Amino acid sequence: MPGLREIQAPIRDRLERVPDEMWRIVQADVDIVQAANAHLRGMRGKLFRPTLLLLASSVEGTPEDRALPLAAVSELVHLTSVVHDDSVDHSVLRRGQPTLNALFSHQVAVLMGDFLFSKAIAELVRLGDLEALRVFTQASNEMTLGELRQLASFDALSFSEADYQRLILAKTASLVGAACEMGALAGAPRFRAPMRQFGERMGMAFQVADDLLDYTAQEEVTGKPTGLDLREHKVTLPLIAALPVMSRAQRGRVDALFADPVPSDESIAEVVGIVTECGGLDYARRQGEAWAAQADEALTDIPPSDVRQSLADALAFVLDRRA
Repeated sequence: MPGLREIQAPIRDRLERVPDEMWRIVQADVDIVQAANAHLRGMRGKLFRPTLLLLASSVEGTPEDRALPLAAVSELVHLTSVVHDDSVDHSVLRRGQPTLNALFSHQVAVLMGDFLFSKAIAELVRLGDLEALRVFTQASNEMTLGELRQLASFDALSFSEADYQRLILAKTASLVGAACEMGALAGAPRFRAPMRQFGERMGMAFQVADDLLDYTAQEEVTGKPTGLDLREHKVTLPLIAALPVMSRAQRGRVDALFADPVPSDESIAEVVGIVTECGGLDYARRQGEAWAAQADEALTDIPPSDVRQSLADALAFVLDRRA
């Protein structure tokens, strides 16, 4: 299966310019902002959303110049959500490095998230691109509402599959869909609707794959499942699917974990085993594959090219994630 670098090959030259474009947008002559930006720049991720936006802008081989700043904006909106989520969750590490709230403070992290987002919006205003402004602000609003709905859920174990689908559509798929839609508008506007559909369905598959990793990825030191979601009492699709078929004893172990403010590694590993035994992982994989199939169907009318192949390969990459 092609790796991310192979997927990015058709737009590599432009993608490599995205980080510099991002930091151009958010530069400020303020010491704490410069220090925070330097730290964030060192935590560079996979640039997955800019990759999809630049690919979508190239499906007819005529990307517009504005695709590059739009790609930078898509990553800044994502980075805003990462900074805010880390602060809300009091996370101290991301990709093995300290989060902004751990390195500075929760106040600085919240304000930096606000700063990143406002600068991204200011860039769209500078471009005079009202449609991009509408699409990205709508996605940001959906992401925020999704987080608020999750925080307002008092009984975590009553979280249904429908609730889960609404949540990941808002928190993950909305921005991936927006990136693909805006890419199409910056190079292939007749494919705006299918690119939006592709991005949203891929975003759903992406989040399911991410949630599965919490049950399947192993800590390097302990060799046990990471279980961060379970540790934080977050209910995702594998657990939702497994709950109805658990025995009374198995459900009791799950209830005990969620009642424990600081669950042990052993109890987390036990619940991971229960969810696996009850078919939760297999169900989640099938659902992720179904969303990926819907995303692939949205590519039906896209002209054959290296770019179209990269979009299709990105689906396989998402489903086969290891980290």
